[in-house]
This record gives sequence, C-alpha cells and structure tokens, in this order.
Amino acid sequence: MPPTLASLVRHPGLKLSVLAGEDRLETPVRWAHVSELADPVPYMDGGELLLITAMQIEADDPEEMSRYVRRLVGAGVVGLGFALGVKYAEVPPALAAAAKEEGLPLIGVPRPTPFIAISKAVSAAIAADQYRAVTAGFEAQRELTRAAIGAEGPTALLARLAAHLDGWAALYDASGSVVAAAPDWAARRAARLTADVERLRSRPGPASIVVGGGCTAGAAGAEPAEDTAVADRVELQSLGTGRRTRGVLAVGTGAPLGTAERYAVHSAVALLTLTTERSRALQDAEQRLGGAVLRMLLAGEPDHARAVAGRLYGGLLDAPFRMLVAEVPSGGGAGQQPHAAPSAADEAPTEAATTTTVGTSVGTAAGEAEACDPLATLIDIMEAAAARTGESVLVVPDGGRLIVLAPDGGAAVTACAEHARTVEGRRGTKARPRDRTAAAPSGDELVIGLSAPAGPIAAAAAYRQAEQALSVARRRGRMLVEHEQVAAGSVLPLLADDAVRAFADGMLRALHEHDATGRGDLVASLRAWLSRHGQWDAAAADLGVHRHTLRYRMRRVEEILGRSLDDPDVRMELWLALKATASGTSA
Repeated sequence: MPPTLASLVRHPGLKLSVLAGEDRLETPVRWAHVSELADPVPYMDGGELLLITAMQIEADDPEEMSRYVRRLVGAGVVGLGFALGVKYAEVPPALAAAAKEEGLPLIGVPRPTPFIAISKAVSAAIAADQYRAVTAGFEAQRELTRAAIGAEGPTALLARLAAHLDGWAALYDASGSVVAAAPDWAARRAARLTADVERLRSRPGPASIVVGGGCTAGAAGAEPAEDTAVADRVELQSLGTGRRTRGVLAVGTGAPLGTAERYAVHSAVALLTLTTERSRALQDAEQRLGGAVLRMLLAGEPDHARAVAGRLYGGLLDAPFRMLVAEVPSGGGAGQQPHAAPSAADEAPTEAATTTTVGTSVGTAAGEAEACDPLATLIDIMEAAAARTGESVLVVPDGGRLIVLAPDGGAAVTACAEHARTVEGRRGTKARPRDRTAAAPSGDELVIGLSAPAGPIAAAAAYRQAEQALSVARRRGRMLVEHEQVAAGSVLPLLADDAVRAFADGMLRALHEHDATGRGDLVASLRAWLSRHGQWDAAAADLGVHRHTLRYRMRRVEEILGRSLDDPDVRMELWLALKATASGTSA
C-alpha cells in the first residue's frame, strides 16, 4: 500500500497532529510538496500533501482562506500540513474553519519537525511500496512460470493468476473461443466478451482494451449472482510477438490493477505468448518437414512419411483422415485449372507447415478479418478446434492454396464445415446443385474441396478427390463440397460449364440450322428417340408421328452429323449435348 495521511500521523518520528478532516486520513499520498505561493494550484499534480508556513498568505482572513482551500481541493490536494510555531503559534481559526468546511485534512507540524523529514518519510514509504510491488511481481512470475511448465499448462497458470489478482482470468484461442478459465464460473463471464475479443483481434498486435461489466463480481472466488448489477473491470491483452494476434488473455478485477498486479499480468502475457508462438527456426523446420511428409504420402510412400514425421503428428497417420484443398478463387474461379498434386520433386511450400497437438498450442491465430485473409482464418479455426480436443492436423500452405490433413470425424473437419455454413448463410448462398447460374465465390472468399475418408496409402487418391470436389465447389458457387456429395449427386450439374456448353452448341449446330429452315424437327426427334432408348414406337408416339417418319429423321441426323447412332459413344455425347443446351435454355 502507498503511504497515507494516517500512516504519516502514526509515524513516531514526525509527531504530527490532526486538526481537521479526521475521516479522510486513509487517502493515499503521492508526494509531499512545499509551497508558500498564494496560489500553488498550477504546480499541483493531484494526490499531494501540501506543506506551508503561511508566510505569503493571509491565514486570518476567512474569505481568503475559503478561496485558498477550495482551490486546493479542486486541484486534488489530499492534505494540508501547517507549520506550528513559525509565523503562527497555532493554526488560525479561519484556515481551520475553511478546511473543515471543504473536508480537507489539516495536519499540524510541530516546530521541531522539518518539512524535509516529512518529504523523506513519504519518499521512503513510496519506495518501500514499489519494492514490495516489484518483489511480489517477481514472486508471481516465479509461480506463474512453475504453473506454465507443469502438466496442466495454461489452466494452472490462469488459476494462479486469478488468485494473485483476487479476480478471474480466461484464455481465448485464435478463433476467439474460450479455452480455459479460472475459477470455473469465469468461463461464462468470459463467453459474454466475445464481441470485445473480436474487436481486439482485429487490431494489429500488441494491443489491449479495458471494458466494463457483463456480470457482477461477487466475493473472492465465488460465482457472481445472476440478478445483481455489473461491477467488475475487465482488461483484454493480445498474445503474440507479431502483428497477428495468436490469442487473448482476459483478467477481471474489482478495481484497476496495481503495480504488483500489473507485473503479474505482464508475466502471464509473456508466458502465454511463449506457449502460442514458436521460434522462427522451429517454424522453418516444420515447414520443410510438413511439406516432405505430404509429398511422401502423395508419392505412395506412407512408411517413409511415418518415419520422417515421427511423433510430431500424433496418430494422424495411423487412422482414417480427410484431405482438404482450399483456395481463394481469382475472378470467380469458374475457369481455373486445378493444381497438380505436389510431388516428391516439388519445392517445400512457401508458407510454414504447422501442426496442432494437445498441450502445445492454442492455434495459429489470426487478427486479420476473414475478407483480408480467408486462408489464414480457416487455418485459425481448424487448428483452434484441433487444439481444444487434442487432435493433430497437418497444415501445408502451398502458394495461394491450402492443403490440410485432419482426422476423419474430428473437431477440425467439423469446425471447417460449420465455418462454411456460417459464411454461406451470411452471404445468402444456398445449395443449388442443378442451377448453373449460381454465383461463383467472389475473390475474397474461399472454395474448399474435402475428400472421402482415406488412409496414408490412399493419400494420392484423397488428393484427387479433394481436387474434384474443389472444382465442383467452384462451378456450383459453393464454399465447401465434400467428395461424397459429388459421387452421390447427379452428373448434370457438371455440364454447367462454358467449355461443355460450347462443345454442345458446336455438336448440335447443324441440326438447329436444319430445323430453322422448317424442314423438320430433328433436335426434338433426336431427344425423344434417345430418351426412349431407341424404341421407335414409344418415341414416335411421344412425338405424334409415324415410326417410319421418325426413322427417316434419325437417318437425316446421321447424314447431317456424319456419325452413326449405332455407336453408344455418339449417343452418349448427343444426349449430354442435349442436356447441356436444355439446361442453358431453361436457366
């Protein structure tokens, strides 16, 4: 505690007496200052004990003293020390009355006590308080460090921090979700600060904000009552060494943080940053290792991939996984060509390959908005979900796209699907598998392809499945398409492509030109005949013509196209061309 007027009065060497303001002696004293000016207010900073001999003021004038004391109180002076036996043997009644009226503590200083002794006592008490704060801060740092390197990691650290602050503490991951809190009830308090956490994450780090309540702070360690007013003060601190926020620490207290508490919070921020940040050398090593493991899997060498990965990816390569390929389309992406699968001869990806395992990271956080870096946002979401459940994921940024291996049915894949549904719901995009006019994702949004479950030996096939799903996602205007959806759906939506439409138009152009002359309806006749699998009577009945008329028309189709309808490949191409042009007409 800093020195107070009461502690100075109790000081045995000063022998001070209280002449007014006995009920305000617990006020902290920031400094002791001597001034004989008639108006010392311009030189006051607030919190001072002002020491005077009254050499330059009319201490007997009630009006003058009333104005003098009122100015001191307005400047934040916490007490007035009056030298007895210098100019006045006793405190003038006018000054005493003004002090009592304004509630300003008035302290009598005996002649044997020099003002310098009071200044030294205040200075020594302030220094002692600062030393205690620094000592307490270092002790808190040691306790927090022991907690951070223990088995419980951040959870134990938050418990120690909350106890030291006599409040609560919570840790948010890169996606803004609460991953740990102390005491237990603080998780609900922290969950109410999601909007404030998101606001902090959008700022370049390091950053901090102070916010007001959301619930009532009860007794120390007790859960606040549900129906009482808000009273706590919450401070949010970003975690991370760069401009991107990799996590957020929240602390709630009943009053602003003191020096010792501030030391403890800063120590917690540093320790939590160490758990979320990795050294540049480690990032570079993981970049090379992750890229190498992926290339070995795609090259059909799962045993070598396991040997290289060691225990870094946990059991990821020992159970079915999903492969995800994501990219930000350029100009809509409908006409983009798929990337070739990375091979063993390829160079390492240009970004750091990352891994999430239980107890080692709360994720690679993003402080950037989704529209600015949607790939980084997806990484954050998947790694944060994996960290909460102890999963391992392999993330390999590859230029302008992202390749991810994640456990089948795990939290990372689920989080990716939920993120896609949220984004599609926000932009109003619905699943429209038969609508070729569905808008392609804009340039600031992701398209994602997800493979079927696969094992390490089938990684190359999983990559092709993810690529195929990605291509369908581009065409359908969807953010996420799973390979199972491609295989279970109709092939007709795949015809909604400019290249396919151009092929269909070219193949049927001669028939349309023939029909335009009014010499027969060859296109409709061909469609009816193909839809009836070459059954003459049924197709002729659909058209309302004689079967010989239909046979003549089919011979004319063969003559005009120069191709035989007995060839099943020709019939297939004609049927697809008819479906493609029909889809374009109906759209």
